[in-house]
Amino acid sequence: MNKILSSIKKPNLSFWQIFNMNVGFLGIQFSFGLQQTAINPIFLYLGAAEDLLPILNIAGPITGLIVQPIIGAISDKTWSPKFGRRKPFFLIGALLGSLCLFAFPFSPALWVAVSLLWILDIGNNMAMEPYRALVGDKLPKTQLSLGYQMQSLFVGAGTVIAMISIIYFQDILGLAEEVAGSIPLWLYYSFFIGAVLSITTILWSVYKTKEIPPSPEEMEEIEGFRRLTFAEKFKEPFIEIASTVKTMPKFMWKVAGVYLFQWYALFVYWQFNVPMFRDTLNFSIGEAASQSAKMSLTYNSATILVALVLVPLTLKYGGRKIYAASLFGTALAMFLIPYITDANLVLAPMILFGIGWAAMMGIPYTMVSKIVPQRKRGIYMGILNMMIVIPMAIETVTFGPIYKYLLGDNAINAILFAGVFFLISAFLALRLTPKQAQEVYDVENEGVVE
Repeated sequence: MNKILSSIKKPNLSFWQIFNMNVGFLGIQFSFGLQQTAINPIFLYLGAAEDLLPILNIAGPITGLIVQPIIGAISDKTWSPKFGRRKPFFLIGALLGSLCLFAFPFSPALWVAVSLLWILDIGNNMAMEPYRALVGDKLPKTQLSLGYQMQSLFVGAGTVIAMISIIYFQDILGLAEEVAGSIPLWLYYSFFIGAVLSITTILWSVYKTKEIPPSPEEMEEIEGFRRLTFAEKFKEPFIEIASTVKTMPKFMWKVAGVYLFQWYALFVYWQFNVPMFRDTLNFSIGEAASQSAKMSLTYNSATILVALVLVPLTLKYGGRKIYAASLFGTALAMFLIPYITDANLVLAPMILFGIGWAAMMGIPYTMVSKIVPQRKRGIYMGILNMMIVIPMAIETVTFGPIYKYLLGDNAINAILFAGVFFLISAFLALRLTPKQAQEVYDVENEGVVE
């Protein structure tokens, strides 16, 4: 960023302004909550084998890898006096996600459900990345931690509501007899609620939040991008992504190391907790899906409670220590739950998981947002999310054989495997030193962080 841009002072926002700005995350995360808990049971209902679950979930990492950085780069070069910079993208993404959520429970076959998951993930990723960048755009450095932990709060809240809906509708409609190739009625209504929330919460944030207009220098770049031909506009994001990855600070590579093990482990847990409960609690698919929803409800409730508490803790002890400690707690949860055979008692370790989830959803974004240039925040948030989806993509193509041939087709072993990877990520998080997190970043003579 040049000296003019780095001197721009952003006003402090009130608590409720930051709250309203992040409400849209509720709908986005309701959708992700359904993906974490309800999509894999649907695949099982439609006849998928357990060892195929990782590859059937490849839509998330692939679309995230392609869509998020490209949308981030394009949104950096976008401005509309009426619609803003980031808002057009998460509006389109939310609309696409709403349509897919409504259609999902009507899937007549496995291939239809898998296809809808691809489209749903495209919509969610279109909405997610600009939303992360919006927080960095709007908030001064002193409020970044509050902004991203507020997102963590809504991440937890969206998933909690999704899980409550699954449990509630299963309770009032009953499990009924499992019919091969058929999705039970109790799953329909959660997807319908998600379809409504996905678009309405985004509209709330769009209505309540005004974006900061570009500086004259940024506007000059935007106008230059508009003058490009279609082919040049298509190539520009890829060129910029490659250039930015080459020159990004060492700190981000260390975050990538943490993310490699953290997100691989998370994907394993989300895919195999339902099969695990079929083994440890002797549950049917429906009962195991309900138990999975209760687990998610527990850890996301914990996330809501601790998300904002992490703000003063990170300021006092540093993001590195709090982040690492939270990952250690998540690893401990993974080591405990396969050996607890009581459906109520097994919820207790998820409190540790919830603390870890709150840290994962807030602290790394705060750290990175402090060291990247304002004018490239969209593309950097896209690259940060590439660091999430690459481990997920690796998991989808590698864990099926690992599960089948090394872990003995045993879901309990899969969860323990996730615990080991969380433990490794915690040790790597200890290498994210405060000095590195505050380093000055210079790209093409673009000065310091605000």
